This record gives sequence, C-alpha cells and structure tokens, in this order.
Amino acid sequence: MIVALAGGVGAAKLLRGLIAVMPPAQLSIISNTGDDINLFGLHISPDIDIVAYTLSGLVDDTRGWGIQGDTFHGLAMLRHYGEPIWFNLGDRDLATHILRTQRLRAGESLTNITKALCQALGLTVRILPMCDQPVPSLVRTSAGTFHFQEYLVQRGGQEAVLDVIYQDVAQARPTPEVLEAIHHAEAIVICPSNPVISIGPILAVPGLRQAIQDSPAPVVAVSPIIQGATLKGPADKMLRGLGFEVSAVGVAQYYGDLLTAVVIDTRDALLVPRLTSLGLRVEVTNTIMQSLEDKASLAQTVLTLARTSTPDVCHNPHKKF
Repeated sequence: MIVALAGGVGAAKLLRGLIAVMPPAQLSIISNTGDDINLFGLHISPDIDIVAYTLSGLVDDTRGWGIQGDTFHGLAMLRHYGEPIWFNLGDRDLATHILRTQRLRAGESLTNITKALCQALGLTVRILPMCDQPVPSLVRTSAGTFHFQEYLVQRGGQEAVLDVIYQDVAQARPTPEVLEAIHHAEAIVICPSNPVISIGPILAVPGLRQAIQDSPAPVVAVSPIIQGATLKGPADKMLRGLGFEVSAVGVAQYYGDLLTAVVIDTRDALLVPRLTSLGLRVEVTNTIMQSLEDKASLAQTVLTLARTSTPDVCHNPHKKF
C-alpha cells in the first residue's frame, strides 16, 4: 500500500498521476481537514472534495476546484438575500456539502461519510480524513487572526503571515483507519501541498507524526516550492513567516527527520548538495504538472525513488528498512 499525505489542488494533480501508474485500490490518502469550514450551515471539506472530484473525473480543471460545468444559481440567490458570497459553492457541489452535513448531524463520523461519498463517486482509492474532530487552521496576521479560508479566499492571502494555529488539535486523534494505513504502508508520499497549512495540520494531530516515524516505510516529499516561489497559494508567505527558507531546502527542514528523500524541480538542481548534506536522497525532475503525462511521470519518479531508498541514504535514525 502507498500512503499519501495530501492537501488540495497540488496534491490532487500528483494523486491523479499515481492512480495512472498503480492500482488505485492500493492507494490510501490521508487528507487535511484543517481547511474545513462551516458556511451557510453546511460543513465544507475543501481538500477532501478537490481530491475526490479530481480522481473521479468531475473536477473543473480550469479552476482546479469544484465540479466541471457546475452552475452557481444558489450562490446568486444568496447574494440577492444580501449574504456574503466570497466562498464559491456550485449547485452540484452544494449537494455534497448538504449530504455531509446531514450525516454529521445524525452522528456519523467524517471518516465514514467520506468513505460513502467516495464509493458513490466510483472511487476505489481510500480518502481518509486525518481525524474526525474539527481542527480549524487559523492564520495570524497584523490585521488579525482568520480562518485559513477567510485569509486565502476572502482576503486574497495578501497579509504577511505571523503564525499558523491548528486550533483544538491537541484534543484530536488520528482515526484507526489512518493508523492502520500507515502501519501497512510500503511507502509514504508527502504531496506537493503547502507544508504549513495542508501537511502541517496532519502532522500536528497527536500520535500521527510518531506513527510515521515508527513506520519502516520510506517517506518521500515532493517540494511545492520552485525557484523560491509557489505555483499557487501562500506557502511562500507561510514558510517565511515561520522562519523557514522559501526553497526546497526550507521544505525539507520543515519536515525534519520524517524524510527519507525529496523530489525537486529541475530549476532547483543547484540545491542538491544542500539537500544531500541533510542526509536525504534527492531526485531532480520536472515537477510542474500540466498534462496527465506530466502527472504520471512525476508519480512514477516518486514511486521509483521510494522503492529504491536504502538505509544509507536515510538520515532519520527511526527509519528501519
């Protein structure tokens, strides 16, 4: 089994490549739920939904989120009623949120609800929420502290980031399904998601980082930073705000002793010596995924790197191969 730690858009692209080069049923995805938010009385799980829509072929590829061909009549009516509509919710997309909310209120877990929704979409991959407890990610700026979605979508992610807070995460626990997936993992892939706001909340769930450290599986990260910048999102602001270099080196340092290896873009080849000095095996390739071929090629590179990792290239003393 391959286990992937995933955020939203960037992760979904690599995951699309993975299911093109391996049996989907052998892939378990641990999804960030720190982005989850309640709007208009509905529980929205943006990262889970982006991945599910992408892997089921429903996603709007132009936007990178939502459902292809969706309409926004519901949102227009909310605007007519004078409601703020800064978070885009398509009409078909609303059905997902309505059903999720209904089942949560009936006492079902987010894990079981996600499983049922994915099965209805015809998916054989497993998408596992990192935990079933609500743990909203907050961003502290000079203008105040905001839920991540408010910071990014409503405010445009303009302010410098002073801190990122994983609210109530101390009371959260990884689900048995998450721990079982890690226990049986042959390799663990950290997708090219925002390290701080997408992968950070997953690793902050008590016991989850330790489970990865205790696993003998190699851990391979794909850097979302290319030439000191992100292709999408505020990862650069967040790494800088927390005191990390905005580069593949900063990403590796953020993940610390979890990593066995890292994949970086060809434009960052000069960083190889610095990364190898951290005890990491490094693969240099194209990491910009514009076509399905790009996605499949990068996915194959990640899997090959994981499968060929050996103890002498792993600086993590907890790792055993």
